[in-house]
Amino acid sequence: MNTKITLALRLLLGLILLVMGSNKFFHFLPMPPMEGPPADFMGALNETGYMFPLIAVTEISAGVLLLLNKWVGLALIFASIMSVNIILFHLALDPAGIALGAVVSVSTVILIYAHWGKFKTLF
Repeated sequence: MNTKITLALRLLLGLILLVMGSNKFFHFLPMPPMEGPPADFMGALNETGYMFPLIAVTEISAGVLLLLNKWVGLALIFASIMSVNIILFHLALDPAGIALGAVVSVSTVILIYAHWGKFKTLF
């Protein structure tokens, strides 16, 4: 696969994960108002007291690793877990917001394919 494309996707995915993870701590991006099942789900995650910080730290860690080009395989495993959950959340509860989740998921799949040698032994 073209290294310029994988470089661009790795940096884009790393930046998205870093910004969205940091936003969970610092709230610098405005969040659209939610109601109904999506709000209930997010409220339940917030009530646990640990899920949002855990998700944020995982996103930030994966983003930093991708931006630094260190332990890319581990970062892509984290990103794949998050992208599955993002897509399922939006498919089940908030279909209108699926665009960014689709970018994360497609980027993750392409990068896993580009680094398939690191994942062969898992399968």
